[in-house]
Amino acid sequence: MSQQPPVRSTVPPASRPDASMSLLTNVMDHSLDDGYAEAAARRKEEGGSKLPSPLRAKLGLAAALLLAAVVVTLGAAQAQISAPTLAKERQQLIDRIGRETEAADALQKNVDTLRNAVGSKQRDVLEEHGGDKADVVSLLAGATAVQGPGVKLVVDDAKQTKQSGGGGPRESTGFADTGRVRDRDMQRIVNGLWQSGAEAVSVNGQRLTALSAIRAAGDAILVDNKPLVPPYTVLAVGDGQQLANAFQRSVDGQYLRVLQQNYGIRYSISAQGDVRLPAAPSLIVRNAQPQGGGAAGRATDTGKGTS
Repeated sequence: MSQQPPVRSTVPPASRPDASMSLLTNVMDHSLDDGYAEAAARRKEEGGSKLPSPLRAKLGLAAALLLAAVVVTLGAAQAQISAPTLAKERQQLIDRIGRETEAADALQKNVDTLRNAVGSKQRDVLEEHGGDKADVVSLLAGATAVQGPGVKLVVDDAKQTKQSGGGGPRESTGFADTGRVRDRDMQRIVNGLWQSGAEAVSVNGQRLTALSAIRAAGDAILVDNKPLVPPYTVLAVGDGQQLANAFQRSVDGQYLRVLQQNYGIRYSISAQGDVRLPAAPSLIVRNAQPQGGGAAGRATDTGKGTS
């Protein structure tokens, strides 16, 4: 009986797990391009670079530091050279400011002298043509300083101002800070004092006349285009205690009380035994015409009140 040779099973060799990623394998195994490798080998055969890499880096850093030092040195030298010129220009500007200030002071003194001279002539004319009414006319026009009993009213912003949120009447002009004294508040206060019997009024030393105006520029209050800062001190000449009581009973006095209760605006009013008010800085007669045959003029803007 013939024997069959044993059958051997041939098992194929195991393939690499990454056989399907030949491109990535080639990149990993040969991370340096052949051209780079040849260039590196050739450079190595030629003796390589004359300067090692660390030495080249140090030389580059030294060159950069040297360049920075040169730039700083040139800047300092330029500043030192221009310093005398800047100091000279600054001194020239200071001298010019001083000269202009002296000139402005001299002009102001001249204006004050001319104003006093004009006021004296006006009083002489009033006394000549008006008799006993001269002092009254001068007082009402604000042409002379006055002194006598009266009231002192101090108005100030609230300590902690409130932000608008209810759309009340004080937000109608676009202001959000309702705890701040506004120009219209000062207008009502001054007009209330006039109506309560005040004979002369000033705000922070600014004498008010029939032509005075209280306006606003941003958050600032202007009286005849001169800005005021709080607290606002209003002085009024009149029958002290009676004037104070009449103002507090008036509509404008009640308005000021509402501002205090609702918005925290602070104020105090007191009768004074002696109040001194300066003369108005300037009086402008816009439309005057002769009255009768006399030399005195009559101005059309004569009513009290502040707009």
